[in-house]
Amino acid sequence: MEAYFFDVLNFLVRSLHIITGIAWIGASFYFVMLDNSLSKPKKSSDTENGVFGELWAVHGGGFYHSQKYMLGPKNDQLDDNLHWSKWEAYTTWISGFFLMAIVYWYGADIYLIDASKVDMTQGTAIAVSLSFMFGGYIIYDILCKSALAKNDLLLGIVIFILVSIAAYALTQIFTGRGAFMTFGAMLGTIMAASVLFVIIPGQKQMVERLRAGQEVDAAPGIAGKQRSVHNTYFTLPVIFVMISNHYAMTYSHEYNWLILIAISMAGALIRIFFVSRHSPGKPLTGALIAAIAIMIGVIWAMAPKTENVTLDTSAPLVEFSQVATIIEQRCTTCHAQKPTQLGFAAAPKGYMYDTPQQIKAQMPQIYQQAVVLKAMPIGNLTGMTDEERQLVSTWYQQNQH
Repeated sequence: MEAYFFDVLNFLVRSLHIITGIAWIGASFYFVMLDNSLSKPKKSSDTENGVFGELWAVHGGGFYHSQKYMLGPKNDQLDDNLHWSKWEAYTTWISGFFLMAIVYWYGADIYLIDASKVDMTQGTAIAVSLSFMFGGYIIYDILCKSALAKNDLLLGIVIFILVSIAAYALTQIFTGRGAFMTFGAMLGTIMAASVLFVIIPGQKQMVERLRAGQEVDAAPGIAGKQRSVHNTYFTLPVIFVMISNHYAMTYSHEYNWLILIAISMAGALIRIFFVSRHSPGKPLTGALIAAIAIMIGVIWAMAPKTENVTLDTSAPLVEFSQVATIIEQRCTTCHAQKPTQLGFAAAPKGYMYDTPQQIKAQMPQIYQQAVVLKAMPIGNLTGMTDEERQLVSTWYQQNQH
């Protein structure tokens, strides 16, 4: 019942996380598009009232007229019905935090700890994961408040270098899957914390001064804008990382940290291209081409090498009973109609190996995950040996010829 309870909780929290994440990202994408699509106001009265730019749009059978005031209206009162874009970010982070707790911290022995890298307790693993999540924001915040903030390009380079170091460190400490997810949680924390501690407080300060009839300080808006731009470029890397747990070929790779950084870079470049499409001038097609080239390189790098699939003709014939014994000992603790492994209420992805027919039907997947990627058993919980993996490999190859 405990495993079932956590499965249900996982489903509910994950659903909330996805829904609120869509709302947050959608709002972010829309306002970036709006900001970059503004044109000079056509009415001089609007300009005199402080309108910086405007955009006419048609959607849903109606017309919309959006106007942006850099420091608020000069001649009019700020409307009391003021919309704030913050709860989407907060709810996405809170649900994501609980999702990390349910899956990766509660199940640290399975998804986070890799004793072959660093043998640690569950408590230590959780503490290290939290340190990266919150420590990442603290370092980022210091950088954004330093002299580096005056040079966006230099600041971006420094952030990229530090993020790369974090990716490498995480993959040397945790399982590949746990490292990827902690990396994504770190970026997500930076994004949400920027909204909570910089963007929203800055906006509140501007609103308070405007309603009090005082001169509005542009500095909070400038700082918030910088964080908002960074959040825009973090968005796709976070999404790509969050879905990577479904693809062991990414996090199980020998150079998984490079795969992680390359995919993140490709995501940022794709976002740069789409942002440029709404800006004056030609879109930065080079950024899209670079992103495609990086992804092609990643796909090539992750492809199984020839030596992994070469048939050893001198090897004796492997009987199915030998393979079935290995599968029973190493795999069916999770992949069974009634898993015995703590934390699993049902077989992962519905793959069950209770019968010879089920094993034979899923041999390509077993071979890919257990032999080529060595991603399964997850965290090698059941202690599958290299000799056993080789036996499975030989049996699979012998039955493909």
